[in-house]
Amino acid sequence: MEHVAAKRGNQKIRDMVLSMAVIGGVVAVVYTVIPHDEDADPLQTVDYRVELSTAQRSAPYPVLAPQGLPKDWRATSVTYRGPDGKAWHLGFLDPQKEYVAVEQSTADPAKYVPKITMSAKNTGRTKQIGGASWQVWKGEKYDALVRADKNATTVVLGTASDANLELMATSLKPKQG
Repeated sequence: MEHVAAKRGNQKIRDMVLSMAVIGGVVAVVYTVIPHDEDADPLQTVDYRVELSTAQRSAPYPVLAPQGLPKDWRATSVTYRGPDGKAWHLGFLDPQKEYVAVEQSTADPAKYVPKITMSAKNTGRTKQIGGASWQVWKGEKYDALVRADKNATTVVLGTASDANLELMATSLKPKQG
């Protein structure tokens, strides 16, 4: 009787090993048959036209978006939050894969700018960019260009070079062409 029980135990283990081998074989076949690209960029580009149109209709200020940026700038995120300070966000990766974002809101600039720039500080300097005066902010996480108008605060922020932050600020227009 003991011999029969031991034989059944060995059969269960053998069956389990065979089942695992079959499953492993199926996984190997599926992996080799289904195309995949290890070099593919996992970051997806977003089309922000619908959100831009919605924001332009809803916001109490001229919503800005870039026009004429080189093709190697990629939009990666977009939101418009009406109840939350009527906040517009449009994020990009520049050609060097550095982050650049356009932020606009009707929220109090004294609280809004430090919050979205992750505690950047106003340097007291200004730059004339695209016919407007922008405050220069510097921070550990993000640097920023800030312009406060009567209806909204516009911030161009990111990890990108000063030149690319300025390029984004220069490209901002109230309507897509």
